[in-house]
Formats: sequence, C-alpha cells, structure tokens
Amino acid sequence: MDGAARTRAGGLGLAVLSSVCFGASGPLGKALIEAGIGPLQAVWLRITVAALVLAPLPFLLRGRAAARGLRPHLPALALYGLTGVAGCQAFYFVAASRLPVGVAILLEFSGPVIVLAWLRLVRRAPVHRSAAAGVAIAMAGLALVVQVWTGLSLDPVGLAAGLGAAACQASYFLIVDRLAGEVDALVITSAGGVVAALALTALAAPWTLPWQVLPAPVAVAGHAAPGWALVAWIGLVSTVLAYLTGVAGLQRLSAQVGGAICYTEAVAAALIAWAVLGERLTAAQVTGGAIVLAGAYIAQRATVTHPEVLHVTAPAPADRPQDGAAKGGARDSAQGGGTGPRPSPASLRP
Repeated sequence: MDGAARTRAGGLGLAVLSSVCFGASGPLGKALIEAGIGPLQAVWLRITVAALVLAPLPFLLRGRAAARGLRPHLPALALYGLTGVAGCQAFYFVAASRLPVGVAILLEFSGPVIVLAWLRLVRRAPVHRSAAAGVAIAMAGLALVVQVWTGLSLDPVGLAAGLGAAACQASYFLIVDRLAGEVDALVITSAGGVVAALALTALAAPWTLPWQVLPAPVAVAGHAAPGWALVAWIGLVSTVLAYLTGVAGLQRLSAQVGGAICYTEAVAAALIAWAVLGERLTAAQVTGGAIVLAGAYIAQRATVTHPEVLHVTAPAPADRPQDGAAKGGARDSAQGGGTGPRPSPASLRP
C-alpha cells in the first residue's frame, strides 16, 4: 500500500470513528435524561465538559496566533456558539428525550435541506437541479419517518425540537462556510463550545441539577454505569474525541468521501439506541431514514460539484476553497503550517 492509500485508509478510519463517537451522544444522553437529569442539563454537562478541555487547546497548539485577526469574526463566532452548538444540541436532546433517537437525529440531519431552502427562498439564489432533487428526496423520506399518513403521530414537541435542531444545524453550516479560510478550525470549535456552555448555563440552571444522579447507577444496555461515567463519555468521547478525529480524518479524504462518511453518524446513533435503549424503528421509518440520508447527501454533494450554490454574493479568491457543506481546498494543518484540505462543517459539527 503506497503512502497516499495509507493516508486515505487512515482518514477513513478516523472519520468513521468520529461518526460513531458523535452517534453515541444521543443514546447515552437519553439514558441520563431517563435517570432524572433534564434534557438541557444533560446538554450543559456535555458541552461544559468539552469546553473545559477544548478551550485551552488553540493557545497550547497555536500560541498567540490563535487570537490573531479574530476581532472582525467575534459576532459570527458568538452566533455559531449560540445556534450551531448550544441551539443544535439543546433541540436535539429535547427531541431525543421525546422521540426515538433515530428519528431525532434524522430530523436534525435535514439541516442541509434547510440550507438550500434558505438560499433559494430568502436569498433568491439559484439552486442547482441536483440540489433541488436532493431536497425533494429528503422531504419524501421525512414524510415516511414522521409517518404523515397517521396525522403526525410523533410527539409534537419532540417533532418541533427535531426541526429546530435541523434549523440550527443549517445555521451552523452557513456560519462555518463564512468563517472557513478566515478562522482556524480549532479556534471555531473551541470558541463555539465556550459560548454554548455560557449560554446554556442560564437555560439549564445547573444549580438545580440533581447531582445525586451522577454517582448513582444508570441503566445502560441491560447493565448499569455511574452517571458521571456517561457524562464523561458524552463530553470527552462524543464531543472532544469526535471533533478531533473528525477534523483529522476529513483532512485526509476527498470532499465526496468526507461528505458521505458524516451521514454514518445517523446510522450509528440508531444502532446504538437500539443496543443501549432497546429502541426500534418501524420498517417505514427505516426506509424513510435511508431516503432522508440519500437526499441530504445529494443536496450536500451539489455544493461540492457546484460551489456557486452557497457562494452567490461574490466569487471567492482563487486560493480560498468554495465548498459549503463538504470540505476541500487549503488551510493550515493541525501543526499550524503547510496546506491541507479544509475541514467541512460535518467535521466541526456539534
């Protein structure tokens, strides 16, 4: 196996590991919620643990360069933390607490569809035919997931929260696309985590958190684990490790492969929810989920083959990548120098 093949194989392994790590957050977070911790409190624990680890990393790895040129981007970083991290995770955990985890994450993963709808309906931007086809396919799949023929039998609050997570994911895609090439990926991730942790503190009211759940045993996959172990897992493994392996993996893959790999997170979440919580989807929902992922992937891939889908206000400089929902182009490597592929929004996902 030559060096390039080894790099791609390593990138594939890291990207899949990242998706599995991310996918475990919903089922394990739901186990904490069923043990008595509120959905917003579970999110706050996850984000706060991750922020404590991620916050110093830019300064340790980049030094003073981490803060260089950030001032013009502070409003966008704050909005990213509020919507792309805090909002997306809060809505997702609320949805997962009231719906099967697989349904909740499928609703969240319709975010790329909302991106294209926003561009076409609000910004009046042209949308390529393949992107429009992806939207139509994803909408058909969502109809199967939510089982519209039964009059939307899913919990209405959970359904609204799932769509809220999708809207926040769409905001995240658009903001990261705006910051890419201007702000280091590690800085974006760390700043988003810190802003989200601060914002969620007011909503989660951690001073009312049932701290007795943390040392108590929590039911997981027919066994029991202390609550603090689940908090550590979703904070360190499903957030910190997931982000770092995602960025490292997607730097080694092509845009199309990276875009496809990120959708394995939804499959991982559904399978882990089945193993950990015993949740099962109907045959129609499984079929609908596959259709949603196919449609969202087609819509996302359109932004790789036709980058003008996202960049409609002005052409990007020749040395700046133009993909919005998948990676490509050049940016600093993890060591702070040289060039390499730009991480996609999927690699920075909350």
